[in-house]
Amino acid sequence: MTKASDIVVKTKQIVKKHGGDKSSLIAVLQDIQEAFNYLPKQALTTAAKTMNMPLSRVYEAATFYTAFSLKPRGENVVRICKGTACHVRGASALQDKFERTLGIKPGEMTHDGKFSLETVNCVGACALGPIVVINTEYHGQMTMNKVDKLIGKINEEGAQR
Repeated sequence: MTKASDIVVKTKQIVKKHGGDKSSLIAVLQDIQEAFNYLPKQALTTAAKTMNMPLSRVYEAATFYTAFSLKPRGENVVRICKGTACHVRGASALQDKFERTLGIKPGEMTHDGKFSLETVNCVGACALGPIVVINTEYHGQMTMNKVDKLIGKINEEGAQR
């Protein structure tokens, strides 16, 4: 868990990097999320003060865009595309498989903090459907058998660190 003082310091650095201008709010929020894997309340409060803007404005942007998360997320974020092309190719069955394998529902994080599960409307890679994005890596033409292999591979890589 990151200390509040560390969040304040890092957030101020991020705001300074973007010049503190109000027009850079989205970029600031993106960098905060990259730093902490979500948008901590302390970071949003610090950004608002540092950028001299109302906290409500910062929350407005943070809650408008679905790419932002106000809740802590796992080390590995699994996003299942539920767009039309992926849906007709079995995305719902894949979602069920991920839920059973990870023991969580969309919007939740595993007890060990290793995984979060999310559904998204479309990732723009319809020809590869059904598709799952883990962190920034796209896994196209996903099947039930590939789910266990993929989760196993990620767990192996984590154990080697």
